[in-house]
Amino acid sequence: MILIVKHIDIEGPGTLGDFLKAQGEPYRIIELGAGEPLPAEPRIFKAVVVLGGPMNVDEEDRFPFLKPENDLIRQVLKAEIPFLGICLGSQLLAKAAGARVVRSPVKEIGWYQVQLTDKGKSDPLFAGFRESDPIYHWHGDMFQVPSNGQLLATAPGCPHQALKVGKNAYGLQFHVEVTDKSIKEWSDEYAASDLEGRGDLARSMMEDYWKYKKVFDVQAQVLYQNFLNIISHSEAPSLRSRAGSGRRI
Repeated sequence: MILIVKHIDIEGPGTLGDFLKAQGEPYRIIELGAGEPLPAEPRIFKAVVVLGGPMNVDEEDRFPFLKPENDLIRQVLKAEIPFLGICLGSQLLAKAAGARVVRSPVKEIGWYQVQLTDKGKSDPLFAGFRESDPIYHWHGDMFQVPSNGQLLATAPGCPHQALKVGKNAYGLQFHVEVTDKSIKEWSDEYAASDLEGRGDLARSMMEDYWKYKKVFDVQAQVLYQNFLNIISHSEAPSLRSRAGSGRRI
């Protein structure tokens, strides 16, 4: 089973959840914003996905769940459990690996291209990825790359777009999971903080969603399938030895 960690109601797994269901891949969602606790033992899961959210990684006083979440990600890294962090999830990965999270040179909200680095072009997560197709973004912060990490993707406005830590932990600063519902809900929820006076941007983002939907969905499917392949080829012994442990979560 795959563990999906959710921080806020409107930032769910989106098309990733749809993909996993279609593949018959079971997953469990833990909603931290609703007060659900994290598992004490992440090694009972074959992979961990951490989604986005409006909070900053250091706001542990305001969002107490961030501290145990950081501890969980450190356990995941130590056990070499396949990990995928999206937006805030990528920043939490970088923090758990010892890197800082800083302001992005450009607050990216909308559709932008990213470019793979040489490391990214040879990494299995990005096999078949089309750099010419736009990807959806909504972030003002950016992760730094930890000492044991690799930068996999970059862009002019935000130079750190995707990273890999260790053997099989990945972070994406951009969103591949969004739907039209996601964009509408985020535009409504974050209008005061991010879109003040920019109703035109909210409209154009939705128009672009339908313009790019076909190629965007293909991009997402490629990355999802690549991540499943990484999970299936993972050789971390903890995944096998703990799978039938029967420990309560």
